[in-house]
Amino acid sequence: MNSFFKEKISEAKVQFERTVDCKHIEFDDLYPYMSEQPQFFWYKRYVAWQELLTVTKLAGELEVDWKPQFTDKQVNYIEEKVLDAKVLDQWYEESQIETEEQTNNNEK
Repeated sequence: MNSFFKEKISEAKVQFERTVDCKHIEFDDLYPYMSEQPQFFWYKRYVAWQELLTVTKLAGELEVDWKPQFTDKQVNYIEEKVLDAKVLDQWYEESQIETEEQTNNNEK
């Protein structure tokens, strides 16, 4: 059960992150005629966000530790449950800083 939910959480996280990056997700295949509409990008982000919230909520109810797959800031966003521009703008913030620091350390 734990491995099942961890896999589903990982899939939901990837799906949400692809919407943050404006990349193709399977939801696009359901509504190909909508991809030209600007509001569709927000709509599919909300759909992916809701999927992520649902899977993490179920994991929590089943006492599956879902938090290690996320940064502290991302866990906070998920627990707050509100998708806004701050979440989209800062979703990667910590992991990008860590990656830049590791790159800088490796160059020295």
